[in-house]
Amino acid sequence: MPSARTLLLTTLTMLAFAGNSVLCRIALRETGIDAASFTTIRLVSGAVVLWLIVRFFRRAQAGGGSWLSALMLFAYAAGFSFAYLSLTTATGALLLFGAVQATMICWGLWRGERFGAWQLVGLALAVGGLVGLLMPGLSAPPLAGAALMLMAGAAWGVYSIRGKGAGDATCVTAGNFLRAVPFAVVLSLLPLAEARLDAAGVAYALASGAITSGLGYAIWYTVLPALKATSAATVQLSVPVIAALGGIVFLGEAMTLRFALASVAILGGIALVILRAPSRGG
Repeated sequence: MPSARTLLLTTLTMLAFAGNSVLCRIALRETGIDAASFTTIRLVSGAVVLWLIVRFFRRAQAGGGSWLSALMLFAYAAGFSFAYLSLTTATGALLLFGAVQATMICWGLWRGERFGAWQLVGLALAVGGLVGLLMPGLSAPPLAGAALMLMAGAAWGVYSIRGKGAGDATCVTAGNFLRAVPFAVVLSLLPLAEARLDAAGVAYALASGAITSGLGYAIWYTVLPALKATSAATVQLSVPVIAALGGIVFLGEAMTLRFALASVAILGGIALVILRAPSRGG
């Protein structure tokens, strides 16, 4: 059984991951900041915090990572921000999480992993839930926003796959954040006439980058070795739920029946795939 410290740090990490969705949605709906500026400030502040953690607590240089991984990190962060111009907090988090897990599951299948009967049931359930969520109707999310969030999730899935076995995860993440900054700066310069900043929006972006991204990832990579692989994957099922609650509490977003049913199908299906995965080793 995980220790009290592991449980506390895991809980804090899930709150941080869900907090990214809440902070981004609040900033883009309630303040004047634009999505490109939010992305840039988030990545810059995250890079600074991670660099400081690596430099002063790990006594190392943040020289890990790669440009391809940084590009995937940027694609995730940019798609995430622009998607939240139109998506609710809950829907965005559910689509993001589903796309991340789907990308990693597809990677496993491509590498030769095989599903058992219950895993196939779970996969069908998750796909059915996603289709049901995106089908046209009064409560369907905007297609452009949904597509952007699915792209962001796929990019984060690729980023996660590339990060496996890449060395010290915190150092690698710090290096990737630093490399992602130039991509974000270019993005901010492209629509220069539409760039908008205000104090509240900048504050939310700084909080998203420094606290829920930078500190959140650092804590996650600290606690991850203490969790089993299935536990680490399963505990992330809580993120869309926490984000949905955050949207209700802080933004007054409504919980629709379509979203509730899709959440049960998608998260339940993914849980079946993860928990029924055959154990390796011997």
